[in-house]
Amino acid sequence: MLMGFGFALMWSSAFTSARMIVVDAPPLTALSLRFLLSGLIGIALAKMLGQSWRLTRAQWRATAIFGLMQNAAYLGFNFVAMQWVQASVAAIVASTMPLLVGLAGWLVYGERLRPLGIAGLAAGLAGVTIIMGARLSGGVDPMGLGLCILGVIALTVATLAVRGASSGGNLLMIVGLQMLVGSAVLAVFALMFETWAVNWSPRLVLAFLYTTLVPGLAATWVWFSLVARIGTVRASTFHFLNPFLGVAIAALLLNERLGWADILGVVIIAGGILAVQIAKQPAPNTPKPASVPRA
Repeated sequence: MLMGFGFALMWSSAFTSARMIVVDAPPLTALSLRFLLSGLIGIALAKMLGQSWRLTRAQWRATAIFGLMQNAAYLGFNFVAMQWVQASVAAIVASTMPLLVGLAGWLVYGERLRPLGIAGLAAGLAGVTIIMGARLSGGVDPMGLGLCILGVIALTVATLAVRGASSGGNLLMIVGLQMLVGSAVLAVFALMFETWAVNWSPRLVLAFLYTTLVPGLAATWVWFSLVARIGTVRASTFHFLNPFLGVAIAALLLNERLGWADILGVVIIAGGILAVQIAKQPAPNTPKPASVPRA
């Protein structure tokens, strides 16, 4: 419970700190440097703990996918988008990830979803529609919103790959390595499209350090550890807290507008996420299928 609530709080706060960063620094450059620093710290700590970077083939594959899709694509899209959209908008869009994971499992992988899960997907869609309808009428930037949507799709792919990365130990080493993957990819695009123009301020420095150490390093390690301990489905249940926390933190620290449509939509999205996760839990007294040995 502590790990789950801690992860949700750290993950949700990342949107507010990211918004503070992109106001004063080029987004891709700042994000690449953040991942470089977080990755080096993570690898150093992992080596001190006796962990090895001799990973299994499945771990290397999942680490590469996770680094590319979550760090480079998901966070890259969101950092660029938050030049034009509020942190609360990015948090709300990203919070629909468990709904997309449930939808992908149902449509792509043929996983059975009980009526409660289907209702949860419908509720999540309704909640997003309520919020985004109000935001679009209030002038939210369509380009920024589109980038946030691309980002959450990339996060969904990363989440579907996390299971392979969290098995077999060496979790902190994996966290550090997948951050270096994201840093390298983002550095290429930063060199191509950005110039070094930074408005140095105490808020920028504090936000960068916080984003690097807390949402960047600590939250990722907690998420991998949580998945390894209780599984992806049960761990994803804690995501139903993210819409509340993301909007609340942005309103508290950035004075972002919070209307009745936002509150209603966030409640509906959170309920939909919770319903989907409950529906994916195995029914009581249902025997688990026998595991098939892998070749």
